[in-house]
Amino acid sequence: MFRNNPVLMQLKNQLYNNKPQVEGIVKSTSKGFGFLRVNSKTTYFIPPKNMKQVINGDRIIGSIEKINNREIVFPKKLIEPFLKKFIGSIHKYKNSIYIQSRYPYIQNIMFHKYSTTIKRSWKNGDWVTAELKQHGLRDKNNCFSIKITGFISEKKNPLSPWHVILSKYNLEKKSPKVDFLNVFPKHISDNNRIDLTNLDFITIDNNHTQDIDDATYIEETNSDHLILTVAIADPTEYISVNTEIDNIAKKRVFTNYLPGLNISMLPKEFSENICSLKPFAKRPVLACKIIIDGDGTIITKQTKFFLAWIKSQSKLSYDDVSDWLEKSGTWKPFNKRIEKQIFLLNKIYIIRNNWRKKHAILFQNYPEYTFHLSKKWEILDISVDKKRIAHRMIEESMISANICAADFLDKQLGFGLYHAHSGFNYFNIKNVVKFLKKYNILYTSEELMTISGFCRLKRSLDILSNEYVNYRIYKFQSFGEICTFPKPHFSLGLSSYATWTSPIRKYSDMINHRLIKSVIKGCKNISPPDHTVISHIVKRKRKTRMAVRKIEEWLYINFFHSINYNEKNYYAYIIDVSRRGMSARLLKNGAFIFIPVTYIHNINHEIICKPESGIIYIKNKIHYKISDNILVRLLSINYITKKITATLVK
Repeated sequence: MFRNNPVLMQLKNQLYNNKPQVEGIVKSTSKGFGFLRVNSKTTYFIPPKNMKQVINGDRIIGSIEKINNREIVFPKKLIEPFLKKFIGSIHKYKNSIYIQSRYPYIQNIMFHKYSTTIKRSWKNGDWVTAELKQHGLRDKNNCFSIKITGFISEKKNPLSPWHVILSKYNLEKKSPKVDFLNVFPKHISDNNRIDLTNLDFITIDNNHTQDIDDATYIEETNSDHLILTVAIADPTEYISVNTEIDNIAKKRVFTNYLPGLNISMLPKEFSENICSLKPFAKRPVLACKIIIDGDGTIITKQTKFFLAWIKSQSKLSYDDVSDWLEKSGTWKPFNKRIEKQIFLLNKIYIIRNNWRKKHAILFQNYPEYTFHLSKKWEILDISVDKKRIAHRMIEESMISANICAADFLDKQLGFGLYHAHSGFNYFNIKNVVKFLKKYNILYTSEELMTISGFCRLKRSLDILSNEYVNYRIYKFQSFGEICTFPKPHFSLGLSSYATWTSPIRKYSDMINHRLIKSVIKGCKNISPPDHTVISHIVKRKRKTRMAVRKIEEWLYINFFHSINYNEKNYYAYIIDVSRRGMSARLLKNGAFIFIPVTYIHNINHEIICKPESGIIYIKNKIHYKISDNILVRLLSINYITKKITATLVK
């Protein structure tokens, strides 16, 4: 008789509405229960039964009830769901299909209500993309429902980890393909192209490189000058603006170099065949003739950009050329003409390197790590590699060519795509001056805000040779940027810098190619690059870096899983300090590790970690700081979060 009594129903609603309510973020645990985090100091317990209505990260409103003298929150209203679009794997049980999310903190949720337009016989372990259609708090039965929007990879595919990570960042999993019968021009006009096919152009790359985009030729003059001609593959001769291939490249922005897998920006038929500067193949190029005096100065007034044909006379490898110059190994140039080109290229490197030591800034030669994979993409080993002499020779030539491109675009158009770096943030400059003063390095704020002052500081730091100071100064610096008008590049010590030497690998270089060619051809009403393109380039660059980092994390986990990682000690250097401990990188293979405070010093009140200075104090004395080398032993690997925990070996 009381079930549908309107008076009783009204009383219940009043009681419900009178309960205190709070808004916060749901935090789940591996034990089924969870918490509602209202702020940094206030959290409320959520029972396991009610956690089935929500997902870790949801922003909700909950009502507070006091049960057994404990305040408990019951989810009532969804403000914003955490899970919208996600990646998951298929699990088949009897005649039912479940989808499990890949997110570490919601892997305990199995979605069984789903819809899809994909026609496929689902297999156990298939990776898919999905989106949340109905949230548990908005369903009368507290059920979640999703829609499977795409198929990524089968579980048995050895490349599935790469494909899953690339899908997470909305990056392509394969190189593009097009119908060449419709897009490839049958003939390229020889008009306005200078024939340089009789000159001894050479290319130097890795042994496996197929997308060869730069070649060099050098000659000496009687006046102690060197003439460097940099010839760059010219894909824009084949690819017009807003065509199918151009739009593909514009979307992809870069050739994506991943461990064990390269995904090209252009169709491989273009990047590795039609445009590639293969030996003895006649290719159209955009070339730059650079005059360099005996001191290494580029005589920019005599720089000339022009269209040409070349025929590379030799495809050389970095290792072979480096071995030969270092008088090791058995390789030697095929003839005296190639030998002369290598010697002249080395000569340019030496004089340009010396010029940059005095007038600009040199690149730091940080180690790079190479992942060695089997044919089945299994991790075999990880090696540490440093740039050798042949790498630096080519790098120096390309830097010279990019300096010339920036100067050309500035004088001819006043716009282009420039790489810029403003040095120190205006709001940080006083802190920089104050920090340097502790090491008796005296500069004013005004000095450090100029390129010349910034360069002098970098040279001062090279003399000081203190890695901690270098790390701290680096933290004070602003981020690099891409802009459409010339701005200084402080970290190179140059007044402007515009890259154009990798157009079959970078869309930004294709844009500068088109601008330079427009000037050469005498075009009128040339427009500057669209700012939306710059925004897209920046976003794609960030996504690509994150994807590479995630793939490397996965490979590191598998590598250590294959060896007895906790039976060995490793040298590492500290890269960051937080309140919870310190992060470091292993010198031998580049893996990132974390050392919690409890494994640094076991008496909690005696240790102080200061992230702002990158220093760890024990008993009020400095014990560890960023850049220090330490000896560690790996303790555990979290296969879900891909985090490696270590302890100090004292």
